[in-house]
Amino acid sequence: MKKIFFNKYVLYGLFTLSGLLIGWLFFHSSHNIDEKHEVTTQNSKAKIWTCSMHPQIRMSAPGKCPICAMDLIPLVQNDTPVDSGAIQLTKEAAALANVLTSVVTKQKPIQEVRLYGKVQADERLLQSQVAHISGRIEKLLVNFTGEEVRQGQTLALIYSPELVTAQQELLEAARIKQSQPDIYEAAKEKLRQWKLTNAQIANIESSAKVITNLKVISNTTGIVTARRVNNGDYLSQGGVLYEIADLSRVWIMFDAYESDLLFLKKGNKISFTIQALPGTDFSGNIMFIDPVIDPVSRVAKVRVEIDNHSGKLKPEMFATGIVKANLDEYRNKLVIPRSAVLWTGKRSIVYVKQKSENDPIFKIREVELGPMLGNSYVILNGLTEGDEIVTQGAFSVDAAAQLEGKPSMMNHDAVKSSPMQEMNMPSDTKSK
Repeated sequence: MKKIFFNKYVLYGLFTLSGLLIGWLFFHSSHNIDEKHEVTTQNSKAKIWTCSMHPQIRMSAPGKCPICAMDLIPLVQNDTPVDSGAIQLTKEAAALANVLTSVVTKQKPIQEVRLYGKVQADERLLQSQVAHISGRIEKLLVNFTGEEVRQGQTLALIYSPELVTAQQELLEAARIKQSQPDIYEAAKEKLRQWKLTNAQIANIESSAKVITNLKVISNTTGIVTARRVNNGDYLSQGGVLYEIADLSRVWIMFDAYESDLLFLKKGNKISFTIQALPGTDFSGNIMFIDPVIDPVSRVAKVRVEIDNHSGKLKPEMFATGIVKANLDEYRNKLVIPRSAVLWTGKRSIVYVKQKSENDPIFKIREVELGPMLGNSYVILNGLTEGDEIVTQGAFSVDAAAQLEGKPSMMNHDAVKSSPMQEMNMPSDTKSK
């Protein structure tokens, strides 16, 4: 009896174990079928295989990239339709190419113009010290260039026979001035014409002594820039003894090329530095722009005036200036980075990013450029505010477009045909 019950339990156990084994086999095989179906479905979608670093590679089977030997990845068909004239990059390829974009906006156009020049004396403050009477230089009291002189300072002594004769005539006329006042006034006026002061004339009359040497008095305060005579030289009336420059105010004369003149106008503020005075900043306003271009250097002179009572600025010092000019005529125009523009012949192009939920899509667009503003360009036509353009990596996008036969910088009228659209891999290079 016990044996019968034992056999029954064993039989039940065997049936249960068999059921579990059959169930495991069924579900395991079903799971494998689902996985295989998923892979098959993915592979059916990924009929083309590409390289994440070289998206121009198109293969009909998995394998390795013939350029970099990286494993190819399936190119899943995108639900977003791609314009025949546009180029689509994978997100990985765009990141590796360092492709960056920015939105086109209107900006206040400011042109930064860099100018180079030198310090010069103010021409209006240059004076020639002349002899007002002919005679011989008895003594020079200022003997070298660069010496500082003050207004009213005696610069030289001149002996003149004419002066001696004129003083003697004055003394004679003074004796008869009551009866001949006209002769007396004429004698004094003659001495005044030779720049003798009323005090000197009165002293001659009161002392009854003739001055043998005439003092040459400085007309201005400044620096002697040239000495024209030596002791013992004979000068005619009007002969130059010294050239004197008043450096209390100086000019900075900058050279402006023809292309810079468009952005410069009288009144522009200019900031500049002096090479010999590092760490010191100066500023002024453009007071004059030369109306004539130098035929040799092809530049026009731009003049800035600045106070120099400190004496720090010396003629011939080198200066570097920057003018930030507001371009009012382009106030409502778009401005884009210079790096966004590609050139070919007479055309200028940019790549505009298209709306896409998946991988980025770019399309070439021709633009009309205005003036270059430092690292930016004014856009006259071709873009609208809000467009998103490639500002970095435009050459990489253009290279991908060329390889796929899409419109590009060098092939603007290309059609959708790529010489590398599909490459058959040899059997030994396919991944196992």
